[in-house]
Order: sequence, then C-alpha cells, then structure tokens
Amino acid sequence: MVRLATVSLVSDLTEAAFFDLDKTLMAGSSGMEFARVARRRGLITRSQIFRWGRDHLRYRLRGATDEQTSEVLKMARETLSNISERQMERMAPEILAGVLPRVYPEMLEEIQSHQDAGRRTFIVSAAGHNIVVSLAAALGMDGGVGTRYVVNDEGIYTGRLNGRFVYGPGKVEAMEELAEQHGLDLQSSWAYSDSASDLPMLEAVGHAVAVNPDSPLARVAKQEGWQVMRFDRLGRNLGVAGTVGLAAALGGLGNYLSKRS
Repeated sequence: MVRLATVSLVSDLTEAAFFDLDKTLMAGSSGMEFARVARRRGLITRSQIFRWGRDHLRYRLRGATDEQTSEVLKMARETLSNISERQMERMAPEILAGVLPRVYPEMLEEIQSHQDAGRRTFIVSAAGHNIVVSLAAALGMDGGVGTRYVVNDEGIYTGRLNGRFVYGPGKVEAMEELAEQHGLDLQSSWAYSDSASDLPMLEAVGHAVAVNPDSPLARVAKQEGWQVMRFDRLGRNLGVAGTVGLAAALGGLGNYLSKRS
C-alpha cells in the first residue's frame, strides 16, 4: 500500500482530503448502526430493520440510479418520521459507540498522514449530518457534511430532506462549499471512496483513491491510474484511546452540534 508523504507545516491550508464514510472509513454501514440503536429503543420494528437492511444492500449493489436513490430517501422518510430531535440526540453516543470500533485503522492512519502534511480532513457522506459531524470530531478531523432532515415546530423529524441529499453530485456540491469556505483547491486535494456511485466525488479532485473498491470502481481506477487501497479485514485495534468511553463523552458534544445544525 502506498503511504502518503508526511511533510509537516504546509504554510497555507489549500489542500484537503475528503472521505466517504460507509465501507470507506468504516466497515459496513453507519445507517445500520442507527437502525440497531433505534430498534433497541423501540423506535422501529424488527420487520422495518430487516427490510431496511435488504433494501440498503440492494441499493449498494445496484448503484446510483434515480430509482435506487428514491428508494433510499423513502427508507429515510420511513425510518426518521416521528422520531423526536431529543431522541436523536440521546441516540448519538450509542450510535458512535457502534461506529468507532468499525473505523479501519488504515484509514485512521491515512487521515493522520494528511494532517501531518498540513491538509484539512473532512467526512462527506449521505449519512445523517449530526452523526457525520460528531464522528469527524471524534476522529480529530476538521469537519463533516451529511444529509440534513427537516424537524418541525414540535421538534419531530418529518423524514423530508432539509437541503441536498449528500450523495453522488450532492457530495461534489458539499465539497465545493467546503472549498469556498476554507479556501481549498480541489485539484490539489484528495478524495476516498469504495463505490462507483461516488465517481463524481472522486473526479472532482486531483488525487482520487479507491478504497476496497467495488468492481465498477476498480475498473475505472485501473483505467485512470488512481491509487487503490485494499484491506478486507477490519483490525481490532483502533488507534483511538478509549473508543467507547470517547463515544459516551461525546453525548454532550452531540447535543451541542444538534442544536447548532
């Protein structure tokens, strides 16, 4: 595996690294961690979580067609509808406690290599915005952008989108906004993903990296000469001290971030 140079103290932070979450930074799906926690709290039924998992797998395998995107948004509406903002805030530490042990140690090293080289690091994911931001904070990254959903006047999630779906071209829009906010040059930056559905994200930067790529992405990466990282087994030693304790400690942070988003 090719390692990044770790030249420190870049004078101007115009370079960045953008990371997809599911199956790129972590093994598996953050959405399934949310569903498990919601099920334990009685917020969704067993049949819902089974159908969600089946449809999510089909979605991941088929890719980014309009029909599949509509399916995922339909699942989000069904899963989030009638959950209160307070319930989501209370679930956040437990969700993070499930996600953090699934972060690939190799990807944590990659994040830190970019940071040592003076680059900003961000998560850009279709997952819920508050979880994305909280995870980025737990990993010591500069920030994250996820999908936001509408909360009504009674503090209840409606399942409707609040802004863009951060998927496919939506990720590029999020990256462009981050670039504008932080004075970043996308052509001097990096992007990491496992899936061909993220080709817009990978093509938006000067340095694309395919992480345990699916077959369509592997073909494109070979054609384009992109770097490919492969590590199929999840190591047990996450280089973050006290993972579960850290996730619990982030409860207050999760509440704070939820109120600001």
